Amino acid sequence: MTQQTFNVLVLCTGNSARSILGEALFNHLGRGRVRAFSAGSKPTGRVNPTALETLEKHGIAVSDARSKSWDEFAVPGGLTFDFIFTVCDNAANEACPVWPGHPATAHWGIPDPAHVEPSEAKHEAFETAYRQLKRRVEAFLALPLETMTAEKAKAAAQRIHMEAGQ
Repeated sequence: MTQQTFNVLVLCTGNSARSILGEALFNHLGRGRVRAFSAGSKPTGRVNPTALETLEKHGIAVSDARSKSWDEFAVPGGLTFDFIFTVCDNAANEACPVWPGHPATAHWGIPDPAHVEPSEAKHEAFETAYRQLKRRVEAFLALPLETMTAEKAKAAAQRIHMEAGQ
């Protein structure tokens, strides 16, 4: 019996920090059950080095991480996503492309660690964002996604976000 693989897209405005963390966590914790990608509405074009340091500190490989536009995925005949998560309030409020396959979408608003200064505080902000996303990703992956409708998965993702708190 083959395992179903779910495609996940994690969106943020700049695609340099939170969405990169989310993509890496879904791929790492999903252990082949999910294939995650990240993108931004207005990508910075570079991944925040502290995001990479945070992931590496937790033993998560990030060699292929890159900041990219959501336009890369919103193309006819492109990848079809099962789940889309926005992790910043700006991206959640923007007019998103129409995604093929009508994926379940949920908003997991996480404070942006990229703009925190000084550097000691920035490292802690990235750790906090990492922990917040990890709790949500673990809870979502613990769901019986193979037997859930898109509506139930969306409701569960929203509940996970509310219950996880900060």
